[in-house]
Amino acid sequence: MKLVIFDVDGTISDSQAQICAAMDYGFAELGLPVPPRAAILSIVGLSLPQAVARLVPDQPPEVQDRIVAYYKQSYMAHRKVEAAPLYPGAADLLHRLAAREDLVLGVATGKSRRGLDALIAHHELDGLFVTRQVADDHPSKPHPSMVLTALAETGVAACDAVMIGDTSYDIEMGRAAGVATIGVAWGYHPVGDLVAAGAGRLVEDFAALEAALEERLA
Repeated sequence: MKLVIFDVDGTISDSQAQICAAMDYGFAELGLPVPPRAAILSIVGLSLPQAVARLVPDQPPEVQDRIVAYYKQSYMAHRKVEAAPLYPGAADLLHRLAAREDLVLGVATGKSRRGLDALIAHHELDGLFVTRQVADDHPSKPHPSMVLTALAETGVAACDAVMIGDTSYDIEMGRAAGVATIGVAWGYHPVGDLVAAGAGRLVEDFAALEAALEERLA
């Protein structure tokens, strides 16, 4: 049996509008300068407290905590109005992979469990992922805990697993856990960052991703 683990934001779902809006709100509510969009996208994939700490390392913990709280408040409000869309082709590929008998699917994401469950329910992806690893239960990426737990839950060896993501954190996490890695070029980190992180493969679209998985899982 093989295991294919997907990141979510920037890999399956294009959530940058919701993420940037929520971060803008969190900073504005405290009268702090809003970080540039590129800076916000650079921390997508990290768990929220770590992401905020990286954006404002000079702010005391209590201010960082308030930004996190305002972010969550805004993100939840946006989610109730409009869920983040999936990238074109993502759902079709996930359903095809989930239908195979030789592999299982998993998720390793910096999202909360509530956020991930809401996204899965909205896009009718229930039942596709046999293991869901979220920020609530693990150290932030690139710590390998999410991938190692996914391997343990599915009983799949590291040599039979692959981590797919759009950020250097995904690639570093996968490498630290000893699994193969595939970087996707349509997400939030520059391709050069994925190369520098040691991505085993880079793909430009979902067709290329499916072909890469066929080769890797053969």
